[in-house]
Amino acid sequence: MDVSWTLWALTILGLSALIAVDFFIGRKPHDVSTKEAGVWTVVWIALAALFGLGLLVFGESRASGEFFAGFITEKSLSVDNLFVFILIMAKFSVPSQLQQRVLLVGVLIALVLRAVFIAAGAAIISSFAWVFYIFGAFLIYTAWKLVQEARSGGEEEEEFEENRLLKTVERRFGVSDKYHGTKLFIRNNGKRVLTPLMVVMLAIGTTDVLFALDSIPAIFGLTQDPYIVFTANAFALMGLRQLYFLIGGLLKKLVHLSYGLSVILGFIGVKLVLHALHESGVHVPEISIPVSLSVICGVLVITTVTSLIANKRSAAAEEEAGRARDEEKAGRGSGNGSRS
Repeated sequence: MDVSWTLWALTILGLSALIAVDFFIGRKPHDVSTKEAGVWTVVWIALAALFGLGLLVFGESRASGEFFAGFITEKSLSVDNLFVFILIMAKFSVPSQLQQRVLLVGVLIALVLRAVFIAAGAAIISSFAWVFYIFGAFLIYTAWKLVQEARSGGEEEEEFEENRLLKTVERRFGVSDKYHGTKLFIRNNGKRVLTPLMVVMLAIGTTDVLFALDSIPAIFGLTQDPYIVFTANAFALMGLRQLYFLIGGLLKKLVHLSYGLSVILGFIGVKLVLHALHESGVHVPEISIPVSLSVICGVLVITTVTSLIANKRSAAAEEEAGRARDEEKAGRGSGNGSRS
């Protein structure tokens, strides 16, 4: 898709305006209700859908298909980020009324850093076609690693560990011992120090870069258009804050999410390798965008359904075990009574 600098500028301007509106609405610290989170989640998804339809009407059908495939992939991968966001909030004991501000700024930092990754990835791909082999192999490896983690460590309690950059910032500037509302810096004994709120925002933004290591190659496996890659990432990330409050408590019920994401990453990895072989002159079949979109949506639907079934069975088993324990206690009680 041929994108002019004017369209790039208008797109960034439009996204900035949406972020500003989001910030203005949520500028006052408050506890986000499920209703508020649900409404704004629908709004962000609707905006993404309108953008994709706009590409179909004013651009081309291929660009629209690539956007929707990329958006759905990035959205599903970003849901996995919420697990880590919950750990970060717990690690720093973020007050509930400040969590929406943390996520808003943290996601904005993540978006800027991802834009840098996307620009670098586009430059590398345009110069070195063989990088598709590396991207493909990395995604397949990541998919295998996700399966291994889901099978072996799914029930272990995780704890967030601060990255080296975060530790360096804390040592350099110092951090106050408590939150001071929405302030990011305060004066402590004449020295300007960070508040925990600023540290958490940096933690959210910089930690997301680690997730970009697999999500950016994944979307480049669906499209090599930097404009589509950037906008799909932007819309997926901007609705992440509301999604956190909407399904934060339900994430543990998506017990098969890691398996679904591993299938998606593995599929895109294979697609990248096939594309690399095709670019090298090898006659191999290439996977089209409609097929990719169907596979991604199908895997997510199946993963959700099987997760709900697994949770229902687990709840039924726990209920049955509870009844058995109650019956056993009742039997012991009646036995003791008859002996007396």
